[in-house]
Amino acid sequence: MGHHDEDDVARRRFDVADAAPLLLDGRGVVTGWTRDAERLLGYPAAEAVGRDLAGLLTHGDAWRVPDVLERCRREGGWAGLLSARRGDGRPVPVMARVTSAEEPGGPARWLVLLNEMGDAPGWTMSRSVLEQMVGESPIGIAIVDTDLRFVWSNDALARFGGGRPEQRLGLRLADVQPGLDAEAAEAQMRRVLESGETVVGYEHLGHLRSAPHRETAHMLSFTRLDDDRGHPMGVYYTVVDITDRHRARRRLALLDRAGRRIGRTLDIARTAQELADIAVPGFADAVAVDLLEPVLRGAEPGPGPYDSVPLRRAGLRVHGPDGQETVGGGADAMTYPAGSPPLGCLLTGRPWLAERLEPGAAGAWVRVLPDAREAVSVLVVPVRARGATLGVTTFLRQHPQEPFDTEDLALAEDLVSRAAVCVDNARRYTRERDAALVLQRNLLPRRLPEQDAVEVAVCYRPADELTGLGGDWYDLIPLSGARVALVVGEVPGHGIDAAAAMGRVRTAVRTLAALDLPPEEVLAHLDDLVAVMAREEGLEAGTQAQGAGCVYAVYDPVDGRCAMAAAGHPAPAVVLPDGSVTFVELPQGPPLGAGGPPFEASELTLPEGSTLALHTDGLLGRGEAEGLGPGGTPGADRERLRWALGLRGDSLEVRCRRVIDALVPDRPDDDVALLLARTRRLPADRVADWELPADPAAVAEARKTASRRLAEWGLAELSFTTELVVSELVTNAIRYATGPIRLRLIRERTLVCEVIDGGTTAPHLRHPRATDEGGRGLLLVSQVTQRWGTRFLPEGKIIWAEQTLVTGPGV
Repeated sequence: MGHHDEDDVARRRFDVADAAPLLLDGRGVVTGWTRDAERLLGYPAAEAVGRDLAGLLTHGDAWRVPDVLERCRREGGWAGLLSARRGDGRPVPVMARVTSAEEPGGPARWLVLLNEMGDAPGWTMSRSVLEQMVGESPIGIAIVDTDLRFVWSNDALARFGGGRPEQRLGLRLADVQPGLDAEAAEAQMRRVLESGETVVGYEHLGHLRSAPHRETAHMLSFTRLDDDRGHPMGVYYTVVDITDRHRARRRLALLDRAGRRIGRTLDIARTAQELADIAVPGFADAVAVDLLEPVLRGAEPGPGPYDSVPLRRAGLRVHGPDGQETVGGGADAMTYPAGSPPLGCLLTGRPWLAERLEPGAAGAWVRVLPDAREAVSVLVVPVRARGATLGVTTFLRQHPQEPFDTEDLALAEDLVSRAAVCVDNARRYTRERDAALVLQRNLLPRRLPEQDAVEVAVCYRPADELTGLGGDWYDLIPLSGARVALVVGEVPGHGIDAAAAMGRVRTAVRTLAALDLPPEEVLAHLDDLVAVMAREEGLEAGTQAQGAGCVYAVYDPVDGRCAMAAAGHPAPAVVLPDGSVTFVELPQGPPLGAGGPPFEASELTLPEGSTLALHTDGLLGRGEAEGLGPGGTPGADRERLRWALGLRGDSLEVRCRRVIDALVPDRPDDDVALLLARTRRLPADRVADWELPADPAAVAEARKTASRRLAEWGLAELSFTTELVVSELVTNAIRYATGPIRLRLIRERTLVCEVIDGGTTAPHLRHPRATDEGGRGLLLVSQVTQRWGTRFLPEGKIIWAEQTLVTGPGV
């Protein structure tokens, strides 16, 4: 403790009424003793008088007597704390006040007043130790007056910059530390002066004169000093350097933000940009993230060498010298010259640090900061995850920022390693999602075939958001005679396994549809196939397809008839042209592969402009909708669908999306597929129908009749081929069939020639020998037409053949 502090303490705590007086001569020898002094120290007058003052003090304070007497002679007195020694050897803490007791013309004498201070804080510690603690403390200590000007400071404060203690006297903080935010610290001092409340642990950031390029952090505490009347004299404050702790805390905060903000999505480029965003401007002035081109595509980065693999800028953020920000990599191609640090990091997998590079010294590879005329500090860190190098990240700081050091390098490696794992996760997700999308494109129809029977819109929303795949499917299959098959089905489960099983079932449906079987027979064969699949693959694999549901409908645009059958699947809804919604009364068959009674079909006639809505059960699986009655019942589900199908839209696609959005959440619990088919009718003038007698003479008349109709349709160029087809098909019917014979021509996107008879035997295509006289009819038909086939009716069969039209149907 300094002398001024002792004077202040003495003034505050000295009580003259309780003081024990004694007299000293000019040399410090006791010349006068009092009864109060004897009571306090335990010495009788005979022992005390003639003793040096030092002999009345403990060894720790005895050495201070010459200094005290010198101050008395120089200043006329002294006050402070001393440790006296009683006659029994016990130390006694006392407050001492020394003042002159001179007589005119007499020798120098001093009056000493002693007050016992047994409760004085710190008295049990040596005064010299206390002075060492204050003067030699590693903590900076200073006292400023009420004008905030330095009146005292210790040597430790000089280590923070601003000069020696004697150079600070009379100056303010802004004078000794220009560039430091002195106003904030002085605001704390003024508050303490005004309120008297001590401020502890105030943190102050800035750049000291001793380290202008390094941000430093200090913890300050402020205490007001009062005189003996309680008036403020100044502020006593301490300073502790906590820069290392501050930087460590900032690093932890940066890593914490990185953990929360990097990798929030499974997007590779966005993850790379998040790394750049998190590091600028708090850690660097510019960050560029360059990834290998295969990585951005979701492919494996490969074993190298990386000097031949193109890089693309996936993330960039620049805090320019003028404060302007540049954000976004744009996936521009990056080429680094041989021997450059980024390429070296790619090849070796080790980081590179340059604390200072002069402008132009680094070459073109480091030109990230715009107008970088000052020196830069550079960190280059490879982006590595799971043993593979994915790219490289470059960090830059521009002068006058503090250069990167090894601690910064460790932090940058930690940041990049965290981002690298996220980039690799995103890469793997991208690869798997791309594979899933390829699978989806192959399992679901990429584009529904063009036809004139129905206008179609489809919406599909999978429950598996990651892969976009599920077990639901839809299809439109053109059939003979301008008809189409409309199919919607679902396989239990979600994801790739369900999608693979769905693909097998869908392929089987298309194969069975090509046989032109009625809907109930298609489902019967499909049921057998799924059961066989279950037996062949075992229970675990078979259950993926077992229990599948399907609705199969065939619509004929010639007469508007629609036949359909269902296997464990909701019945379709019909939106009539007037907007009313009905539901098909469809006999419900068992799920596929489950066995049970035979499937039954229903047939209805749809007015032109009706909309058939085929959907999977996920569309009705959400329960109650607001205001639509009790949820969870079939009636409520149908009412919800009825309401949604009543929503209007500018097109069938818009209506389809509105139904899905109204009934299905963004992340449904089950896959959902909806197919809307608005029916059309072929105009009557596009269909020609004739009854023929079972007489060979009718063949020639049939040829002529067909040629006249082709001429009316503007298809005279097809007359020769059509006459040949009509001749062979009618002749075959007359020869082998029974009952009436009908000839029908249908002009749609193709020219269809049909011959209907009452026979039940299917014709067979033969390859006759050269010596055979017959058997060439169907062979000729197959060679001159696009396709041909047979389909059976309850009353007989139809043999049909299709030809491609040279001109469009509208001509």
